[in-house]
Amino acid sequence: MKKVLIITYYWPPSGGASVQRWLKLTKYLLRNNIEPIVLTVDEKSASYPVQDKTFYDEVDDRIKVYRTKSFEILKVFSFFMGEKKVPYGGFSNVNTKTLFSKITRFLRGNLFIPDARVGWNSYAIKKAIEIIKEHNIDTVISTSPPHSSQLIGMKLKEKLNVNWILDINDPWTDIYYYKDLYHLDFVKKIDKKYESAVINKADRIIANCISNKQLYKSKLDDASSDKFIVVSNGYDGEDFPEDKPVNKTEFVFTYTGTITEKYEPDILFDSINKIRDFHKDVSFKLVFVGTVSPSIKLDIEKYKIDDITEYVGHVSHKKAIDFAINSTVLINVFPKTTLDKGVPGKLGEYLAAQKPIISIGPSDGDSAGIVMHTNAGRSFEREMGSDLFAFLKELVDKWKTDPHNILEANENVYMYSWKYGAGQIAKLINEISSSKV
Repeated sequence: MKKVLIITYYWPPSGGASVQRWLKLTKYLLRNNIEPIVLTVDEKSASYPVQDKTFYDEVDDRIKVYRTKSFEILKVFSFFMGEKKVPYGGFSNVNTKTLFSKITRFLRGNLFIPDARVGWNSYAIKKAIEIIKEHNIDTVISTSPPHSSQLIGMKLKEKLNVNWILDINDPWTDIYYYKDLYHLDFVKKIDKKYESAVINKADRIIANCISNKQLYKSKLDDASSDKFIVVSNGYDGEDFPEDKPVNKTEFVFTYTGTITEKYEPDILFDSINKIRDFHKDVSFKLVFVGTVSPSIKLDIEKYKIDDITEYVGHVSHKKAIDFAINSTVLINVFPKTTLDKGVPGKLGEYLAAQKPIISIGPSDGDSAGIVMHTNAGRSFEREMGSDLFAFLKELVDKWKTDPHNILEANENVYMYSWKYGAGQIAKLINEISSSKV
């Protein structure tokens, strides 16, 4: 089997969407005659926002995993901020309005470039060189977030001239909360220089959606370069039962993941309030599985749906899937920004759950395109409140007639599976290796 080094900060016992991408891809790379060797951070040094130790059970015994120490400044920040947990993406578990929070974010944004996990790099580079020499590896894949991990891949490319594949899953200097880090002008320039260097020096680039491919392609010095492939965040068919459960007593809306005030989901809350009033004979429930910022909870009270809302918090991946397949409708909401039109990690698993999806965000975004491509639901801009309400009426009427609202299997859904994505990456690894023989 051909060996490839995977450099990923997020690995079990880390929880959340970021760890799932390469946990699942390594599983299926093995089935494509590729042996992934994983380099990650030691859990004792890591600053994971959440943990899910059930992921340990999903690591194939054949995968060699190397761990190194790290210096994690986020642990120090969390201690002084009085938070038991590391700040989540978008700072959903931090009160961003306090003076202390603003100061710590300023320090984080200007002292640690490109991000606060850059303290892992020196340890990882040293260990990666040892692994590459020991296993005679010619191809390295670095994945982000955190984007600081891409500097590890770039350094290995410079030192050892390995084939370097860049897997990049979020905007870097265009991320929706970038301005909340209060970067000074010269720091922004340094950060953009890192971003440009990484994009231009990588041999191949894997983007998790078309919009991220377009975003990063626009930053290439050679605009004609065609070194991208797209491997969407996906699902593992082996995680989902063939027979999906049916809830006949409640019409359940479920949202999984993080949601903050930047998501501005008023159109959703207003429509749920109206459909509840319209169908007084139906029992509704709105479930949040993950992190919900205090401002969103206030909005829920404002729209008078707090009495039907349940906050579950973080759960294991398996339990999150259980919540999805036991739902009636699955909710996806994007932050209200024109910069982020990508695909959240949960969308693939929403598709696998085979329940109708309501996606709120840009109509020209990737999520909207995937929902349409798979005939899995509808997407709405925030100005389309009446359209959303009409769609909810349609869904509720259908559910009242037949609660078995399981979407029919769609062959297009398979393109968003980890199995399919690993096949594409295996082809890329073999292609890049053979081209340099």
